Amino acid sequence: MSSLKEQALEYHRSGRPGKVRVESSKSVATPFDLSLAYSPGVAAPCMEIHKNPEDVYEYTAKGNLVAVISNGTAVLGLGDIGPAAGKPVMEGKGVLFKTFADIDVFDLEIDASDPDEVIRVVKALGPTFGGINLEDIKAPDCFYIERTLQEQMDIPVFHDDQHGTAIIAAAALLNALELTDRTLNDAKVVVSGAGAAAIACAELLVTLGVPRSQITMTDSRGVIFKGREKGMNVYKEAFASDTEARTLAEAMVGSNVFIGVSVAGLVTGEMLMGMDRDPIVFALANPDPEIPYPDALAARPDVIAATGRSDYPNQVNNVLGFPFIFRGALDVRARKVNDAMKIAAVRAIAALAKEEVPGSIRTAYNQPDMRFGRDYIIPKPFDRRVLMWVAPAVAKAAVDSGVARKSIDDWDAYRERLERLLGRTEQIIRPIIRRAKLEKKRIVFPEGSRPKIIRAARNLAEEGICQPILLANAREVEFALLQSGLTLGEGVEIVNPDDFHRREEYIDALWELRQRKGLSQRDASAALRNRNTFGMMMVRMGDADGIVTGLYFNYAEAMRPALQIVGPKPGVKTVSGLYVMVLKNRLLFFADCTVNERPTSEELAEIAINTAAVARTFDVVPKVALLSYSNFGSSRNEETLRVRGAVDLLREKQKSGEIDFEFDGEMQADIAFDVDLRDQVFPFSTLKGEPNVLVFPDLQSGNIAYKLLTQLAGATAIGPLLVGMNAPVNVLQLGSDERMIESMAAITAVEAALGTY
Repeated sequence: MSSLKEQALEYHRSGRPGKVRVESSKSVATPFDLSLAYSPGVAAPCMEIHKNPEDVYEYTAKGNLVAVISNGTAVLGLGDIGPAAGKPVMEGKGVLFKTFADIDVFDLEIDASDPDEVIRVVKALGPTFGGINLEDIKAPDCFYIERTLQEQMDIPVFHDDQHGTAIIAAAALLNALELTDRTLNDAKVVVSGAGAAAIACAELLVTLGVPRSQITMTDSRGVIFKGREKGMNVYKEAFASDTEARTLAEAMVGSNVFIGVSVAGLVTGEMLMGMDRDPIVFALANPDPEIPYPDALAARPDVIAATGRSDYPNQVNNVLGFPFIFRGALDVRARKVNDAMKIAAVRAIAALAKEEVPGSIRTAYNQPDMRFGRDYIIPKPFDRRVLMWVAPAVAKAAVDSGVARKSIDDWDAYRERLERLLGRTEQIIRPIIRRAKLEKKRIVFPEGSRPKIIRAARNLAEEGICQPILLANAREVEFALLQSGLTLGEGVEIVNPDDFHRREEYIDALWELRQRKGLSQRDASAALRNRNTFGMMMVRMGDADGIVTGLYFNYAEAMRPALQIVGPKPGVKTVSGLYVMVLKNRLLFFADCTVNERPTSEELAEIAINTAAVARTFDVVPKVALLSYSNFGSSRNEETLRVRGAVDLLREKQKSGEIDFEFDGEMQADIAFDVDLRDQVFPFSTLKGEPNVLVFPDLQSGNIAYKLLTQLAGATAIGPLLVGMNAPVNVLQLGSDERMIESMAAITAVEAALGTY
C-alpha cells in the first residue's frame, strides 16, 4: 500500500486539481436568465444596495461568504513556507466550512509579511465578505493583525489558530474538571508554548474564571516569569508568573492541568508523576503531541488525556468550532466575534458531550460504549449535532451582547433551518415528527431488548414523538442499560409477553384467526413466544397503534406474521413495499421494491393508488409514472401489456372520481424525467412535469433501482414501508441506526394518526 504522503498527493492532484471549485447558485440557461443575471437586470440590485448598503446581504452572497486568509508564515507545523505552499491548507479550510456548516469560502493567500500590509489588504476586501477567518499567521504578528482588523472592520474577524484551539480546549477542560471534582477556581494550569494558540487558550481560561495567578506559561526558554527579559513581548508579559520555577518540569510539580501547544516529546512520564491527583493533560502539538497518549496513561493511569490526534480519545479539533461559530455569527450578521460568543460556544460544546452519542458516531469510531467520561470529554468532529448546539448558542450570544445587526424572533424555526443543513433526510422527517407529536401513538418494538431499539425508544419518549412499547424481559433491558451507561427515563413501557395480563385472550384470538390454517390452541400459545408475532397481536388487539420491527429479523420473518395477523386493510387486495428515496433536491417514492415479484395489472394499479396516498403523508402532491422498457405502446408483449393495463384501470377510476392524482405510463425512466423530450415526442401524455412516485413493473427492477440510487447517487432510502396493511406495520433495514429507527417510528405514528397505512 502506498504511503500517506503518496495518497495525499494523489488525492490533491487527481481529477480537477485542488479541493474546491465555484458553482453558480442561479440558472443561466436562457437569454432571459442572462438578462437577469447580468446586463440589464443586474442594475436593479446594484441601485438598491447603493440606496441602502445593508441590502448587500439581501441581493448578494456576502451573508454566507467567508474569506480564509493567510500569508503562510506559520502553516500547520511546517513553519514559514509561504502563501502558495499554504494554499492546500486554506482550500481544506474552505472544504470544512462548506461540509460542516454550508458556508461558502474564498481562500486568499497574501504575498505579504509586513503586518500592516496584511491589514491594508484584508480591510480593503471587507465589502465582499460576511466574515474573515485569519489562518496560519505567525505570532506575535497575528495578535496585532487581528486586533487592528477587529477595530477597523464591521464584520467578524477571527484568527482560528488562536481562538479555535482555545474554545475546544476550554470546553474539554470544563468537562475534565467536572469529572475530577474540581472547579475553574481550583485549576492550577501549566501552558507549554507562548504562541497564538497558547496565549489565546490562557486568555480564554481567565475569561471563564481561572485566576491569572494560577496559570504558568513556558516557552522555548523556559518559564515566563516576572522580570524575565529575553524572548519577551507584551503578550507573554501578561502571563509572567511570580514563581521560582524556571523549567517546564519544575512548573508542572503540583499542577493539575497541563495544556501543551508547543512541540513533540517535550513532556515525560516523570513530569506527570509530579502532578496532582487525577491530572488533566492536553498534549495538543500536531502531528505528534508533547507526550504520546499511551505514554501518558502508562505514567499516570488516573490521567484525563487529550491530544490533537484522531486515533486516540479526546481529540481537540478546531473543526468543532470555527464552522459553527461563523454559522451563528453570519446568521445574525454579527459585527464581531466577542468573548460572549466564544464562551457560548465553549459551554455548548461541553454540554453536548454529556448527551447520548448517536449510533452512527459510535459505529464510525468503532466505540460501541462511547459516552461521557474520561475517554469522551468532547464531541467527535463528525458529530453533526454540533451545528445544532453551537450555532444557535453563538447567534443568541451575539444578539444578547449587542453585536448583531439582526435578531432572530423564532429560535425553534432557526434550529429547524439549521437542521435542514444536516441533510435532506432531516428536512423530510422533521415535519413528520411534528405531526407525530400531536397524538403520541403507541408503537411497539418486538426487538425491545436490543440496545439500538432501547436508545431509540428513550429518545422517542423524551421528544414526545410516540409512546414506545418494548417487548422484553425487564432484566434484559436493565442489563442493556447497564452496559451502555444509560437510564430509560419516563414514557417507555416494557411489556414481557410471558406474563402479559391479556396473554390468554391473545392465545384465543390467534387460535380463532388461524385455526383453519392448521394452528392448534397449543400452537397458538407457542407462537406467541415469538415477540414479532406477539407484537402483531398487540396491534390487532388494540394495545398498540403500530409496529416497527425487522432490525434483526429477516424480511420474510417480519412479513409473515404481519400478513397473517394484521392483514391487509379492508378492500385492499395487494400489500406492497415502498422506499422513500431522499436525494439532495428531490423526494421520490419507489414501489414495489419488497413484496410482489410480478404484479398483475390490477395489482400495479392498486400499488399506484396506495403509494400516492403515502406520498400525501409527506406533504407531497403525487405524480405517478408507471415504468417499463416501452413508451406508450412502442413494444407489445405480455410484460408491457401488464403496465398498460394498469394505466387503463387507473383511467377508469379517474373518470369515476375514485382517484385525483396525475399519472401516466407505460414509459421508460428517461422519458419520465426528461420533461422537454416527453412533451416533444409524446405531447399527449397526461403527466405534467417530473414524477415523484415511480411504480416499477416487477420486484426485481424496483429493488435494483433503489439500491443503485443509494450507492451511485448517495440517496437515503427510508423504508421499506408496508402499504395497504390494516394497521401501520413497518420493517427496518438490517443494521439501521437509532436515527433511522426513530424516523420509522415517527412515520408509523403518523400513519396511525392519519390512517394512510
